[in-house]
Amino acid sequence: MPNAKINLLVVDDEPSIRMLMSHIFSQLGHRVRTAEDGFSALLEIRQEIPDVILSDLNMPSMSGFELLSIVRRRFPSIYVIAMSGAFSTGAVPAGVAAHAFYEKATSLVDLLQIVTAFTLPEPYLFDQQSTAPIWITRNGHDPAGTEYVTITCPECLRTFPQVLSETTLLVQQASCLHCHTLIDYAIVQPADPASPHRLPIGNQPQMPLDVSHLN
Repeated sequence: MPNAKINLLVVDDEPSIRMLMSHIFSQLGHRVRTAEDGFSALLEIRQEIPDVILSDLNMPSMSGFELLSIVRRRFPSIYVIAMSGAFSTGAVPAGVAAHAFYEKATSLVDLLQIVTAFTLPEPYLFDQQSTAPIWITRNGHDPAGTEYVTITCPECLRTFPQVLSETTLLVQQASCLHCHTLIDYAIVQPADPASPHRLPIGNQPQMPLDVSHLN
């Protein structure tokens, strides 16, 4: 069903990106909704579950790392495409719970091919039982000088602060203060102190989407 139309949710904090993606996919006959951050996206998902989510990774309030971790756990049937200008890789960056990755400011043809892959028979979906850590950015320090992060629970969707411990472990664990769910999380580290908005590419297992058959 290569001409199948999809219900697409575009998540990006830049209005120009939301407008561009909405225009492109609407012109192709798809139904498009937009959200400015992860929290807004979750509200849209509550109203109606989309077929595909196209989400930026670096956003305020709730990042794409957090949003996609929640989506993977609660809505594994949604086909997820992560996008960012902070990575230069054709594969899904480490720690990102997505089926495919699109590098911003590159060929839109590549993005259209990735979206088209969803309309092919039996698209790749996450295992219902699969889990991934929630990747979050550092929040800074509280008034007492203690470093902390804000975690969004993937079960009850409420947030709570978590004091960072001095550990060398990549993936850490916290208990939700509201529903007591155990949550695995990891901290997104800047790749270069001089470039605080550039995110790293680690050595975690990848799940790249094979779109070679579309070329």
